Amino acid sequence: MKFADLHLHTIFSDGTYSPDELILEALKARLCAIAVVDHDTVRGIEPVLSLAEEKGVEVLPGIELSAEYNGADVHILGYLIDYKNKALIEKLEVLRKYRVERVYKIIDKLKEMNVILNPKAVFDIVKEGIPGRLHIARAIVKEGLAGSTREVFQRYIGDKCPAHVSGFKLSPQEAIELIKSAGGIPVLAHPYSLYNDGLIPEFVDNGLMGLEAYYPEHSQGMVNYYLDLARKYNLLVTGGSDCHGKAKSEIKIGCIKIPYELVERLKEKAGVG
Repeated sequence: MKFADLHLHTIFSDGTYSPDELILEALKARLCAIAVVDHDTVRGIEPVLSLAEEKGVEVLPGIELSAEYNGADVHILGYLIDYKNKALIEKLEVLRKYRVERVYKIIDKLKEMNVILNPKAVFDIVKEGIPGRLHIARAIVKEGLAGSTREVFQRYIGDKCPAHVSGFKLSPQEAIELIKSAGGIPVLAHPYSLYNDGLIPEFVDNGLMGLEAYYPEHSQGMVNYYLDLARKYNLLVTGGSDCHGKAKSEIKIGCIKIPYELVERLKEKAGVG
C-alpha cells in the first residue's frame, strides 16, 4: 500500500525542516505523498515542489488558516489550492503583518511578568517564515528563560495565559471561502481541539468539505467518531502528523499515515489528475 502524511510544516511557518529536510524525512518515513500546510503562508510550497519531483514524492499544495469563532481557535486546512491566487496572496500579506505586530505585543506583556525578551531573538528564529507563538516559545527557551516550549505555553503565552495576545484571525466561514476561492478543499484540522463538535454541522453549512480524522491526539475512539461524522455529512477524510520538526520533537513525520486512497478522493473532488 501507498501512504501519505497530509499535515506538515516547514521553516516558512513554525516548523524547523527546510524543504530539503522535509523531503528527506518523507522518504525515510516511506511516504509517497505529503502536504505542505504552513500557517497562513504559501511560501514553502514552491521550494518543496521543486525538490520533490525528482525524488518521487507527490506534494499537495496546501495551507493551514487560523480562524476564530466565539473566542475559540479554529484551524482550517486548505488542500490543492492555487497557491499563486492573487486574492489569497493579498489576504495572507494582511495576516503576516498582524502576526508581526502580535510578536511585539506579546513581548510587552512578557516584560510585565519580568520575562525580558529581545524581539530580535524571535525574528532570528523566524527568518523567512511567518511569526507565531511557537517562535516566541523557542526564543524564550533559547535565552534560558524557561525549560521547554511546553512550559512557555503553559505559564505565559498559551490560550488564557497572562501574556496571550489574540492575533487577527478570519472567521471559519471567511477561511473556508478563501480556500474555495483559490480552488482548494477546506478541511477542519484536529477537530478534537474545538471541544465542541456541535459546531461542525454549522461549518459544513458554511462550505466545509472535510475532517482531519486521523491525528496524533485522537484516540481510536475519537477517530471512529469523526469517521462516522464524515459519513453523516458526506465529508472527505484526511489525516497527518502535524509535524513541526524539532520544534515539536515528539511528533515525527509519518507517525500518522493515511492510505493513498484518501489522497485520490481529495484530488477527485478538486478535479485534478
